[in-house]
Amino acid sequence: MAPPKKKILALIPARGGSKGIPKKNIIDVGGLPLIAHSVKSAKKSKLISKVVVSTDSEEIAKIAKKYGAEAPFLRPKNIAGDHSSTIDAVLHALDWFESHGEEFHAVALLEPTSPLRKDSDIDNAVKILLKDYNKTDAVVSVGEVHLEHPLAMKVVEKNYLRPFLSSDKKIHQRQQLSKVYFPYGVIYLCKTSVLKRQKTFYPKRVMPYFIERWQNYEIDDIFDLICVRTIMQAMYKK
Repeated sequence: MAPPKKKILALIPARGGSKGIPKKNIIDVGGLPLIAHSVKSAKKSKLISKVVVSTDSEEIAKIAKKYGAEAPFLRPKNIAGDHSSTIDAVLHALDWFESHGEEFHAVALLEPTSPLRKDSDIDNAVKILLKDYNKTDAVVSVGEVHLEHPLAMKVVEKNYLRPFLSSDKKIHQRQQLSKVYFPYGVIYLCKTSVLKRQKTFYPKRVMPYFIERWQNYEIDDIFDLICVRTIMQAMYKK
């Protein structure tokens, strides 16, 4: 049985620096700044209590506020560099809110580089956490791996191709491969107590939230950007 309503923080991490695509988090994608897609998705949720952007950029903060998010602080530079971990930004945000007298039962991390969300994704993932709350610590969105299956991958050893992973099975067709999944940034959801203790969105009791094939994209380079823009155009036409 689901517990009483929980306070859930939707946190969108969006630092200003980006080497692959300059100003990536605010580049135009589907007629909106990239970060606006995550903000708008979170605002549509009926189960999210607060939508916050964690950024070190005044420009990103201003745009995030325009579309309805809060940006009550700027992320310190020491956790906003190229090698800074997302979990540091999450813990910083939680500490900031606790120092201002506000706590949350769980954090829904929404990566702005994964804008291909359905309106129902966030709440459906939250419902998985709430359904068996005492036995579930986290929910992560995953998409089925298709062409780049681990058992089909190769490495180069002494100039020759060799299997990346060994398998006892003789596989002749892709259809014979067992299903494997890759985590995408549609949503990473975790109880706050677990996050603070284990510092990961992958505790032992993590449940999958399955996304559709067209959602299996994260914008890390120009080719991802082209794919996402094209998918958005096709979906909008539908």
